[in-house]
Amino acid sequence: MNYEAFYLPIGFDLAATFLFGLTGALVAIRRSYDIVGISALAIVCGVGGGVIRDGIFIQMGRCGRMDPRYLYCLIGSILVGIALGERIQRFGRMVALFDAAGLGAYAVFGTQKSLAAGLSPQVAILVGVINACGGGLLRDIIMREEPLVFKPGQFYVVAALIGAATFVFAVEVLDLPPLSSGFFCVFLTFVIRYLAIRFNWITKSFYAPQANP
Repeated sequence: MNYEAFYLPIGFDLAATFLFGLTGALVAIRRSYDIVGISALAIVCGVGGGVIRDGIFIQMGRCGRMDPRYLYCLIGSILVGIALGERIQRFGRMVALFDAAGLGAYAVFGTQKSLAAGLSPQVAILVGVINACGGGLLRDIIMREEPLVFKPGQFYVVAALIGAATFVFAVEVLDLPPLSSGFFCVFLTFVIRYLAIRFNWITKSFYAPQANP
């Protein structure tokens, strides 16, 4: 299987980077951070997952995200966040929808890139999920908060996991073309994430201690 035949359009990837970066900038603004803090969180959210993917799992000598266009997107997300501030919350649902599309894009892209690098399908799925969710995880760690992805909430990691696993199943088991499989799985992840937001599908705590009588 020629996994390198599947590449996400660069514009979609850049848009996802911008929106994830904007999410980080808005979190920093709500915390009353200065320009350094806003920039740091925007960068972490925008490209953190990709850096983990390339630097740790794939161990690329040169991170693919050194393309200057990603830097321009991050700068744009910082400027938009600062310019709009709290007013951006009026468009919270729209941002959430684009975030859902970005989640699928990063999950599938990370999985495909891992397969192309020679990682096993099981590891590739893991890397795809980390690619999609790693930025938010790093953001919470930097802010010294319990990571949101670890707590019960609307499907996020679950959506990324389904998208990544479906992509591997499509190309490994069904032997479908990587390109069409990739776009289908991006769409599938988007739909799952959207429905989770729309109908408040949430994960449950594995163990809830009983209250003392």
